[in-house]
Amino acid sequence: MAIEALLIILLVGAIAGWLAGQIVKGYGFGLLGNIVVGIVGALFAGFLFPRIGLGLGGGILGSIVAATLGAVILLFLIRLVKRA
Repeated sequence: MAIEALLIILLVGAIAGWLAGQIVKGYGFGLLGNIVVGIVGALFAGFLFPRIGLGLGGGILGSIVAATLGAVILLFLIRLVKRA
């Protein structure tokens, strides 16, 4: 993997994690935590969305939107598990 691709993955993960933390109030994990939440959210969205027929387009903006939606779902699941 090229260094540019790794930087883009980290950037998309950071933006998506931060946005998800803003949407789901009270769940900010700091920079590193937001990157991890964003990347895991992107993986979750990449797995789930095609199976339900949801396509968000390509490019960096589509990747950020998909990763953010996946991260929001992930944070809601974390919130449900912590309450139980």
